[in-house]
Amino acid sequence: MLRTATDRHTLRKTAGAIGAVALAALGSAPAAAADDPQPGLALSPVSVTDGIKPGSSFDVPLAFTNKGSAALDKVWLSYNVTRGLAHTELPSNCLRYEIHSYDEAPSYSDAVCEFDQTVEPGVVYAPEKTLTLKAQDWVLYDKLRVAVTSYNSGGDDGAEAPVRGTGPAVKLVEQPGATPGAGNADHPDWDAANVEISADNTADFQVTGGKLTGRVGDTVSLNAKFTNAGPGWVLKPLGHSVTKPLIKMPAGTTVTKASGFCKKVGSGIYECGTSQSWVDEGEVTAYDFTLKINKVVSGAKGSVALGTESRPFDENKANDTADITLDVTGDGSTGGSGSTGGSGSTSSTGGSGTTSTGGSGSTGGSTTGGSSATGTSGTSGTSTSSAGGGDLASTGSGSTLPLAGAAAAALVAGTGAVVLVRRRATRR
Repeated sequence: MLRTATDRHTLRKTAGAIGAVALAALGSAPAAAADDPQPGLALSPVSVTDGIKPGSSFDVPLAFTNKGSAALDKVWLSYNVTRGLAHTELPSNCLRYEIHSYDEAPSYSDAVCEFDQTVEPGVVYAPEKTLTLKAQDWVLYDKLRVAVTSYNSGGDDGAEAPVRGTGPAVKLVEQPGATPGAGNADHPDWDAANVEISADNTADFQVTGGKLTGRVGDTVSLNAKFTNAGPGWVLKPLGHSVTKPLIKMPAGTTVTKASGFCKKVGSGIYECGTSQSWVDEGEVTAYDFTLKINKVVSGAKGSVALGTESRPFDENKANDTADITLDVTGDGSTGGSGSTGGSGSTSSTGGSGTTSTGGSGSTGGSTTGGSSATGTSGTSGTSTSSAGGGDLASTGSGSTLPLAGAAAAALVAGTGAVVLVRRRATRR
């Protein structure tokens, strides 16, 4: 069921902090009677190959133990991956769900395999054929979550209709001599593990400034930009802006309208952010400002610079900063109408957001497909208005940081942290 922004806000307030991204949730099972035999599912340690390269494939070994007091008639194994990874050919006893991005959660792909066979207590089992994943061209920092459950954990409110695997069905086989996992007594009917994937790939973050021209008294528009030129996408922890560009306005100007993605941190200085905790390859975020030219200041120049956070994936530092130049024409004795702004393009006295298309967005995986990775449109900063001129100390911060006025964008800029609320209340 679709929820309004007000519904989601209420849910976030009552739910508190919930797990990491959409992959941190699992379905709940019916409560068992006190005298029923209890399961005790436990995963063995999970590891994957280091140094994964774009376009390569790798195996995900997975084993588990029934540490409960009775045999189980059926179990499910699930493999959740973020968009830099894709499922390859799946066995026919597996279903693949594609879950689109919603709220503050990125999109992901969920393969759930059903094993309709007896699972005895104390025995370590593994699929007779290891599941394989493919690294997409945009893979960089991705997440893999594997789980074993005594119930079907597949699907979500945001999921497309599942697609059944076309490969031969796979069975579980015993692993003699293998060491059982520890499990978790707090949830004996399931166990899960998160695996962080750091691929051998790069992402080029870059910023664009602008060339402003006008007379004293004119109102001009600035359209600064942050771009992830790829090839990798970048995923940060939930609630963290991917980067925090710092925009300094040219001397002799006053901001009359600021981007909704930015907050004022000093005189003529704004710290900006990104609309989500990830940016796709090719994605552009625009920061739109309206400035009034107050006086002529010789050599007046502003700047746009990426934040100071660590970016080991960004090897090109030459485009991490850009100038904002100001050319005041005439003798400065009279005012006029709005002039040019934002990367030298002509605009009116607004500072309205622009939208750019990003992302290479091809569908990965073979046979049954992989992660649905469609190109992402660039995000435009919604501006917050202020009354009159002057220093406008509240401009850019009067809407409670970048979150305000961006219910559709689920803003994560500045120091504001957000929490994830899953749409499906029965998943934990």
